[in-house]
Amino acid sequence: MKTTKPILLLLAALILLVLSFLVNVSLGSVSISPSEILSGIFTGDWTKASREQIILNYRFPKALVAILAGIGLSISGLQMQTFFRNPLAGPFVLGISSGAGLGVAILMLAGSAFGLATFGGAINPWAIAIAGTLGASLVLLTVSLAAWKVKDSMTLLIVGLMFGSAVSAIISVLSYFSGAEALKLFTIWSMGSLGGLVWDQVWVLGLVISIGIIPVIASVKSYNGMLLGESYAKSMGINPDRLRWLMILSTGLLAGSITAFCGPIAFIGIAVPHLARMVWKTSDHRILFPATALIGASLLLLCDAVGQLPGSAQTLPINAVTSLVGAPIVISLVLRKNFSKEF
Repeated sequence: MKTTKPILLLLAALILLVLSFLVNVSLGSVSISPSEILSGIFTGDWTKASREQIILNYRFPKALVAILAGIGLSISGLQMQTFFRNPLAGPFVLGISSGAGLGVAILMLAGSAFGLATFGGAINPWAIAIAGTLGASLVLLTVSLAAWKVKDSMTLLIVGLMFGSAVSAIISVLSYFSGAEALKLFTIWSMGSLGGLVWDQVWVLGLVISIGIIPVIASVKSYNGMLLGESYAKSMGINPDRLRWLMILSTGLLAGSITAFCGPIAFIGIAVPHLARMVWKTSDHRILFPATALIGASLLLLCDAVGQLPGSAQTLPINAVTSLVGAPIVISLVLRKNFSKEF
């Protein structure tokens, strides 16, 4: 019975993900029923050609990006919370998200700030993704060098936060000196968006997310051991230094690529692992990793559906919606539970 219950909950979470996907793609400025969507997909018979374009070229890619981002951020958050044994650790505490923001800020703001016309005008989405990836990679490399020198996990956490603060300060300076148009573009990017990606970008993001999950699968048992502390983990034959490198690599690929393509998305990485622990009532990462991935994908799909403002042509920034949903979740969990029992 103890083994069956987690599996049944995982199946329920999978069903929730499918339902969330259908809700997400059916809502928007034009409401399209799930039955019509399923009929169009399986038979190719759409009531209007315009609806086929809306579903296949806009809503499907956006929903898949929401799933990928929800999975990547949630798994990153669970890794960080377990490794650092800190309930408020998230996928961005190593400064990787700030690094992606720096790359995009240099692309969007540096030209305006230093009077260079080469950065003006519309910017290709691929250029934004590449700039964000390069920025995240730079910070990831710097944090990796720090991890090589610093052996204590809490010290590494502090170093990562300082890197993030320093990078944010550079972004603030660029924002202060940049023009209004460039600053507006960067502000919109910083609010986060799941839309606007073409299928080629979705496949690239999916490939990077898949590669980033490989270290997680390879080190599930090690994360279970880390819950009891580094000293105990060493006595069990776990190498904390190796796990640290795998965690940095995985988090860098997951959080860095998501931020590069979608902008920063808050609270998913912090809130979802706690929800998974609360629902499944376990600390076994063989259950928590798939549970966290399923809940993260479903939650981000639902947040995006809310942000679509069904029936309206306007959309809310995804960062605003996730913050409004995630912050109360984290606060309620903090008030209801004693996190010291889990960390």
